[in-house]
Amino acid sequence: MALGCVKTLKYMLFVFNLLFWICGCIIMGLGIYMLSMKSVGVLFSNLPSLSVANMLIIVGSITMVVAFLGCTGAIKENKCLLLSFFILLLLILLTEVIVAIILFFHESQINKYIEDETKKHLEAMQNANSTGKMEVWDTIQKQLHCCGVMNYTDWNGDVPKSCCRPNVPCVSPNYWEKGCYGLIRDWFEKNFLTVGIIIICTSVVQVLGMSFAMTLYCHICNNYKSYGD
Repeated sequence: MALGCVKTLKYMLFVFNLLFWICGCIIMGLGIYMLSMKSVGVLFSNLPSLSVANMLIIVGSITMVVAFLGCTGAIKENKCLLLSFFILLLLILLTEVIVAIILFFHESQINKYIEDETKKHLEAMQNANSTGKMEVWDTIQKQLHCCGVMNYTDWNGDVPKSCCRPNVPCVSPNYWEKGCYGLIRDWFEKNFLTVGIIIICTSVVQVLGMSFAMTLYCHICNNYKSYGD
C-alpha cells in the first residue's frame, strides 16, 4: 500500500515537472524569437541589458533547470537532485514573497519609476529613429488601442498613425485616449483579485511540488536506512 502511494507520488512529481519544463521551453523560445527580431526595447534606460526578450530567456532557463532537477530526481529517486529541486523552489517562493511585499509597500514609487523609464526609452527610440522598435510600438498601440506611455503627448508632437482611431482624420481629438502603460496598469488594478488568485494558486502548486519532493526524499532516506540495518 505504502509502496503504491510512493510510486504514485513519484510519477505525479515527474509529470508535474515535465509540464513545468515544457512551459520553460516555450518561454525561453519566445524570448529567443523576440531577441532574433531585434525589435524589443530595453525595459529601463539605465539597464540596457534588461529587455523583455532577455527577461523571458532568464525566466525560461531557470524554469527548465528547476523542472529538469525535479523530473530526473523523481524518476531516478536521486536524493541530491530532489534536495536541489526543493531548495531552488524554496528560493523562488521566497523571492516571489519578497517581491510581493516590495510591490505592496512601494507600489506608487515603482509605478512612477516604470512610467518615467518607459518615457525615457520612448524618447531615446525617437531620437535614434529605430524602425524595428517603432514597429513594436505600432503593433502594441494598434492591438491595445492606446497611445504613448500615458497619452499621445509622450510622442512630443510626432504622433504615429497607430495612435489614431480608424476611419477618422489623424488629429488630436481622434487619438486613443489612454496610454499603453496606463491601460495595462488600469487592467491590473481592475483585475487585482484575479491576479492575486493566480499568484496564490501558483504558490500553492510550488508548495505542493516542494512537499512531494521532500516526501519522496524522506522515503528514499528511510529505504537506505532499512538496507543499512
